[in-house]
Amino acid sequence: MGFHPVLLLYSLLQWALDKLLSPTPPPPKATLGRPRIAVIGAGLTGVSSASHCVGHGFDVTIFEAGDERSLGGIWSRVNNTSGLQIHSIMYRFHPSVKWVAGYPDRQQIVSQITQLWKKYGLQERTKFNTPVKSTRQDRYGRWIINDNPSLGTFDGILAAVGTCGDPKMPHMPHQEDFKGEILHSSKLDGKTASGKKVLIIGGGASAVEALEFVVHTDASTTTVLARSDKWIIPRNAIVDGLLALNIFGQETIFSWIPEALLKRFFYRDLEDLAPTSNGLFTETPMVNSDIFHQIRDHKAKWLRGDIVRFTERGIVFRHRAKGVPKGGPGREVEVQGDMVIMATGYQRPSLSFLPNEVFQEPYQPPRWYLQVFPPEHMRYLSSCRMSQSSMLTTSSICCNNCTYVNAIGTVGNYHIGIYTRFLLMFLMDPLARPQEYWMKRWIDMTTFLKAHAPTGAFDFFTYSELLYWFVFCIAINPFRWKWAPFVFLGIGSALPKNIVSREDQIRNGLGMKRRQLE
Repeated sequence: MGFHPVLLLYSLLQWALDKLLSPTPPPPKATLGRPRIAVIGAGLTGVSSASHCVGHGFDVTIFEAGDERSLGGIWSRVNNTSGLQIHSIMYRFHPSVKWVAGYPDRQQIVSQITQLWKKYGLQERTKFNTPVKSTRQDRYGRWIINDNPSLGTFDGILAAVGTCGDPKMPHMPHQEDFKGEILHSSKLDGKTASGKKVLIIGGGASAVEALEFVVHTDASTTTVLARSDKWIIPRNAIVDGLLALNIFGQETIFSWIPEALLKRFFYRDLEDLAPTSNGLFTETPMVNSDIFHQIRDHKAKWLRGDIVRFTERGIVFRHRAKGVPKGGPGREVEVQGDMVIMATGYQRPSLSFLPNEVFQEPYQPPRWYLQVFPPEHMRYLSSCRMSQSSMLTTSSICCNNCTYVNAIGTVGNYHIGIYTRFLLMFLMDPLARPQEYWMKRWIDMTTFLKAHAPTGAFDFFTYSELLYWFVFCIAINPFRWKWAPFVFLGIGSALPKNIVSREDQIRNGLGMKRRQLE
């Protein structure tokens, strides 16, 4: 490979971020302190969150339902032809990650997750083949997993089960009549589409996975059968970054500008494929540049409509005109194919292992504080009678990367560490910990500010809106100011912890400890 100045600068940037922001891995067999966190899930988010905890000196145990082959979560289960659709500069799930390509493939992503897991000594802190079915608190406010104290007691729960579980494989009318192969988009390794006419059912992220497969295996033709209109944006770091800068996290009077620019310079002659009823800032867009090239080269088609039934040679499809809603009228045609790929997505993993009180309406996920902290849980905690020493490590819950619905941004970036350090701050500092009342008022305020959003207030957000939430959360409470460098950058935890210790002495000296116990 020849010298490339951009790659050199990118490598230097990654080196600097690692040196400045990566917490120091603990020595082997180190005894770490409290708060002790139970991390549920050994995917990208779980491994990243756990590495931040141990890097700052706090003990963790990772509970993973699968075996060691499940390390990496959804990335351990997708096809080898799958890769990152956004630029890797927007997928820095830990400061120590070092990408060697702008758009790394599945193997490199799993490799980075595994390296992180080993670097921070998480092998000895991971329990594989241990699905979490329940969580409860003992009389001291410590968490017990699966009603089994032998698994340990914990001060906090960090759920990292993600949004993609088992493949979703719906059965469609007369599916058994089809003579060709029917495969889910995540089960394509070892298969080939060479010379075949491929039908892809679905138009979301799973369709991207299927498109990567058919491009790599040289299919004869590809037809995407999409039931709903979805925005497609280019695989371009600058464009994707600019779209994520919409701090309002919703459609605005200016949304027509990026939509018009996309139609003019990206869709061009294929503007008919652009949605008419759904704005750009209402749903997670499809990030792909290949599909339009395939369509223009007459190697692919994109049809909007509804599946009527399978036939021996393909699918009867009701082709709807632009603007006609799902299930509306259209012209029925038989689309022939040799292989059908079901790009129908994944089941959302359940959070039912959490206590029932966190799902009380109207404050159920994703309508939580900062979208990940359930406010109803705080009411339960405040009703407990605990000593002051217990109050310093009062349990809490953070559901990192598993409550969002739609967004423009990335699930694998710095917010993983920020959410984790918010949890640690709440556990260590009683004065920084949010109260149920103010958590709910923040949710209500955000709902009011996005009252005119076509989606619910928390059903869509952008990355810049997420960063605004973080800044607001710190700025609104002066007792959190001392934690700002730690929460945002992962540095300087010793100073705020010393201040908290001094604050405890002052509060105890003023008799606050006695009043809390009464």
